[in-house]
Amino acid sequence: MKLTIEQIADLVQGRVSGEKNPLITGAAGLMEATPGDIGFLRDAKTSKIVKQAEASRAGAILCPDDFSLPGKSLIHVKNPIAAFSKVLHVIFEERRAHPPKGIHTTAVVSTRAVIGKGVVVGPHCVVEDDVIIQDNVTLLAHVYVGARSKIGSASFLYPQVTIREDISIGNNCILHPGAVIGADGFGYFFSNGQHNKIPQVGTVIIEDDVEIGACATIDRGTTGQTIIKKGSKIDNLVHVAHNVSVGPCSILAAQTGVAGSSKIGAGVILGGQVGVADHITIADGVQAGGQTGINTDILEKSALFGTPAQPVKESLRQSLLLKRLPELFKEIKELKERIKNQ
Repeated sequence: MKLTIEQIADLVQGRVSGEKNPLITGAAGLMEATPGDIGFLRDAKTSKIVKQAEASRAGAILCPDDFSLPGKSLIHVKNPIAAFSKVLHVIFEERRAHPPKGIHTTAVVSTRAVIGKGVVVGPHCVVEDDVIIQDNVTLLAHVYVGARSKIGSASFLYPQVTIREDISIGNNCILHPGAVIGADGFGYFFSNGQHNKIPQVGTVIIEDDVEIGACATIDRGTTGQTIIKKGSKIDNLVHVAHNVSVGPCSILAAQTGVAGSSKIGAGVILGGQVGVADHITIADGVQAGGQTGINTDILEKSALFGTPAQPVKESLRQSLLLKRLPELFKEIKELKERIKNQ
């Protein structure tokens, strides 16, 4: 990236105070930035953040409309994080892989597959019978697409993504390295002294604008479907079990696990390592802090923490009381001794 401060202001529809012509070639946090970088100030609510901006060596700082800092080149915008994201998009597009369109000579593509316009099928990819790959899809090296699966237009699959048979991926989806979509659900019954496999004959539907992190796994339904609805974002190492429904615009952070047949509403946020038991319903807008264990239905929008999940304030109150247990135990012991000696 080589843009002047004024050009960046035009890009993000901002207003410059300070110098306009210095060249910006990168982006960084306030404390890591060099004079060639642009940083951003989300807000000025604390003196610590303001001091970081004052001490920053950044060539320019994206900041809220009402922020001022003499001696610094500032770009004033309504939403600094959104503006910073636009700048990062410019850098990302310059750096990310842009392989040539077409099918690599080492790829194995069925003659019965339907391949759209502007598609990239990278080295050593495998595309099985009756697959439909729509326009402008990118499959980087070693991607596998199973029979009768469909990948929507402009979706981008990083190396070693596995799409099993009969799976549907929507438009503008991003699947990161090692993601596995459509592995068998974990279904068994115990009989004759052993665990017997229940065939998993359902599917997975990934709707438009979904992003799935590295080594995440989305299991196919036993029958019917596992579905990730439009705009949801799934972090690395997340597991979504068979017949789960994840509502639109939800976020599942790293190492979250959702057991079979659970229903997660719209706009739900599950922090890192959250566990959701099977056949659980979670209402729209629920937020659960890291390592929360959800083993009962959550039928109203709420903020939860702890195992079992409780309202955040209640969980924190209990945590504070737990810290006092040694003290309370000592007091009780002393009281018992006093009563005994009366």
